[in-house]
Amino acid sequence: MPKTYNPGTDNPGRDDPAPEYMRRIRSFVLREGRMTPAQQRAFDTLWSRFGIPYRGTPCDFAATFGRQAPLVLEIGFGNGEALAWASEHDQARDFLGVEVHGPGVGRLMNALAARDAGNVRLYKHDAVEVLEHEIAPGTLAETRIWFPDPWHKKRHNKRRLIQPEFVALLASRMAPDGLLHLATDWQAYAEHMLDVMETAPAWRNQRGPGQYAEKPEWRIETHFERRGLKLGHGVWDLLYRRV
Repeated sequence: MPKTYNPGTDNPGRDDPAPEYMRRIRSFVLREGRMTPAQQRAFDTLWSRFGIPYRGTPCDFAATFGRQAPLVLEIGFGNGEALAWASEHDQARDFLGVEVHGPGVGRLMNALAARDAGNVRLYKHDAVEVLEHEIAPGTLAETRIWFPDPWHKKRHNKRRLIQPEFVALLASRMAPDGLLHLATDWQAYAEHMLDVMETAPAWRNQRGPGQYAEKPEWRIETHFERRGLKLGHGVWDLLYRRV
């Protein structure tokens, strides 16, 4: 059996009791797949380089990255394909990734190490907790939430990440005029996102009221997206600016 990784510590082998926040409604289910030996080695040897242990207090990102640069947050980066590409092609900015699934985090750390990336750091933790406690107000230049779980069954809609309370929290962590980029391949979730964002007072639709955006050049087509397109799914992008 692979070792269990606890995101709140530097020790990948220790299990702690579930904290209070885990009893909230969650936007994800942690079905941790088996990590490959290479992914486990990434936690053993690369976490101290690329990982940020969750401590529940605001992080000094300028000290973490060793410079003062605009900070881009990607929530739920999956296998890290898009985050790896973006950080390589946008060296002037720093990138912060948040993902709860260990195999994807391990895979991305290996990819970052292969090119000696210096502008990416990762949390393996609940994004809401990270936003609430680790990211100070006004910190983020951009946030990307691409293809979050649509929770398409009606009884599960309450688990969708994009909800009024969440986008209000996110707005408080954004710099003025900071960009929020949402993308989904589920039409019902796209409509839900649009409804939530259009009524959020802290956000302005960059393309105009009630409008979806064309796919920006900085969002590459990932394996996940190609799979959805083959299944006949459409893709919707939304771009909003912090008022």
